Amino acid sequence: MSNIKPSLAKGTRDFSPQEMVKRNYIFDTIKKVFKKYGYAEIQTPSMENLATLTGKYGDEGDKLIFKILNSGDFLAKVKPDLLTQANSNAITSSISEKALRYDLTVPFARYVVMHQNDISLPFKRFQVQPVWRADRPQKGRYREFYQCDVDVVGSDSLLNEAEFILIYQEALSNLGLSDFTIKINNRKILSGIAEVVGKPELIVDMTVAIDKLDKIGLEGVIKELLERGFTEADISRLKPVILLDGTNEQKLGSLKSVLAVSQTGLAGIAEIEKVFAYVTGLLKADQVVKPDITLDITLARGLNYYTGCIFEVKTNEVAMGSIGGGGRYDDLTGMFGLKGLTGVGISFGADRIYDVLQELNLFPESAAAGTKVLISNFDEAAEIYALPILQQFRNAGIAAELYPSSAKLKKQMSYADDKHIPYVILIGSDEMQNGRITLKDMNSGQQRQLSAEEIIELLKD
Repeated sequence: MSNIKPSLAKGTRDFSPQEMVKRNYIFDTIKKVFKKYGYAEIQTPSMENLATLTGKYGDEGDKLIFKILNSGDFLAKVKPDLLTQANSNAITSSISEKALRYDLTVPFARYVVMHQNDISLPFKRFQVQPVWRADRPQKGRYREFYQCDVDVVGSDSLLNEAEFILIYQEALSNLGLSDFTIKINNRKILSGIAEVVGKPELIVDMTVAIDKLDKIGLEGVIKELLERGFTEADISRLKPVILLDGTNEQKLGSLKSVLAVSQTGLAGIAEIEKVFAYVTGLLKADQVVKPDITLDITLARGLNYYTGCIFEVKTNEVAMGSIGGGGRYDDLTGMFGLKGLTGVGISFGADRIYDVLQELNLFPESAAAGTKVLISNFDEAAEIYALPILQQFRNAGIAAELYPSSAKLKKQMSYADDKHIPYVILIGSDEMQNGRITLKDMNSGQQRQLSAEEIIELLKD
C-alpha cells in the first residue's frame, strides 16, 4: 500500500490550539450578547434531507449545496436510460437523499415546524455551527465555515429588526471593531421598483444583478440586467434608483416619489422608517455609541426567502466581504406546511470576523491564554513532590501542567516557549528541602523563590 500524502479538502482548514482559543473568544463574545437580548441556543444536524434544502436559496444557491451520495450501491436505483444523459442533475435525486446544510436558517425553519407543539411563540433562538457551500475558495470565503445565527419567529414587530441592529453594534464593538457599516434595505422596496419598471415577474433577476454592484460595477450590472430580460428603457428608470445618494432621510424621500404608485414599495419604506424610529428610541439611553446605519437600495442578498427588511454588515477597516447579514422571511416555514409564521434573523460571519481581528491585531492577550504555569520535572523525587502542588494550582483555577517525564531542562524550557507558557516552576533538591519553589518569568527571565501559596496569589492577580 503506497503512502498517501496528507492534504486538506480545498476550502477547509485545521485549527490549532491557539486559533481555537481565539475562535472561542469570538463565539463567547457574540453568544453573551445574544443571551442578553433573550435568545436561547439550539443545534441541528450537519446533514439534512436534500429536499429540505433544495429550492430555498434560488438557482445559484442550489448549485452550491454539497450533496451526500447514498450509502452502498448508490447507482442501483437509477434508471439505466438516465445514466446515458450528459446532464448529471437528472440522477441527483436518485443517488443523493441527504446534503450538508447550506445555512442555519432553513434547518431552523424545519426545526420550528417539527417542534411547533413544544415551543412558545415568539421563539427566540441562536445557533453557532458550521455550514458548507461548494463555492470557489478565496480570501475570506471557505467551503466549510461557521455561522452565528440569531432568529425570532412568531413576531411581526419591527422592534426585532431594530434590536438586531443593536446586537450587531454591541457584539462587534465588544470584539474591538470601531468602524463598520450596518446596511439595511427592504425586499418590498425592491419589489416596488420592479413593479414601477413594469417587470414584477423579474424581481429575482433584478435583485441578483443589482446585489453585485460592489463586485462588478454599474456597467456589469447593466449588462447582466439586459441579459436577464430588461430593456434599455427599463435600465434608464432603474439607474437613478441604483445610484441613490444622500442621507437616509433624503434617500427615503426620493424613493417615496419614485414608488408613489406602488403600495408594496411604500409599505417597505414605512417599515424602514419604523425600524429607524425604534433604534432612535432604544438609543436614548446614555453612553451608547450610535451605530452607522445606511439605507442601501442595491442590497438584495440574492436569496429567495427574504420578504421584508434585509441587513448586511461591512467593516471599513479591512478589505473584506460582508461580515454579517440577514433579514425577514415571512413565508419560510410555509414551505414545510406551517403557514402564516413570520420570522426574522441575522448571522455573523465568524470566519471573516476572525480574519479581520487577526489583521487588525485586535485579539486581547487573554484570548491567546493557555497553560499559565509549567512545573519542571528533574527526577522521580521531584515529580512526586510536584504532584500535590500541581493540583493545588488547578484547584485555585490556574491552568497548570507538570512536564510528564524527567528530561533536560533545555527541552522543558523549549516546550514552555513553544506553548507560550508565561511561567515555569523549578523544583530541585534545594527547593524540596526548604519548601520554597523557584518561579521563573519566561518573558523577563526573572527568578524568585516563593511558597506555592504565594505563587497562587501572584498568578491569580
